[in-house]
Amino acid sequence: MGIVIRDVGSDDVEIVSTFVGYLLAELTGGDAPNVVALKQTALEVLANNSVTGLLALNEETPVGLIMLNECAAIYAGGRFGEISELYVSPQQRSHGVAAQLVAAAAAYGQRTGWQRLEVGAPTQPEWKRTVEFYERNGFAEVGPRLRRLI
Repeated sequence: MGIVIRDVGSDDVEIVSTFVGYLLAELTGGDAPNVVALKQTALEVLANNSVTGLLALNEETPVGLIMLNECAAIYAGGRFGEISELYVSPQQRSHGVAAQLVAAAAAYGQRTGWQRLEVGAPTQPEWKRTVEFYERNGFAEVGPRLRRLI
């Protein structure tokens, strides 16, 4: 049948929080996040009108997720989208699922009037394949992203 991509709804909070938990565990080398806190945060984020999620399904089984935030900046020409989370289950990787999610995100952004999509990729060289994936899918590396926790 193939991959079907649909919008995330409020009833998808369990799979969204599970997939983001898996993503965080991979990015941190196995540190498992607090599942209860993650689910509560997912409920709050999914209720935010500036956040959109797209879920990839293979025969009705969730296999991938991309979460988008609407941002605005003068340098970006106005409103744009930011990919905050992108996760594909390990058995579905290298099968085009992530590329389909990025393409669906770009199509959503175009319909919404965004000027661009941005993403913060993990550090290189450890996550070199991730950066190369985004480059193959039309992204250009413009420098590191920094953060300050408050």
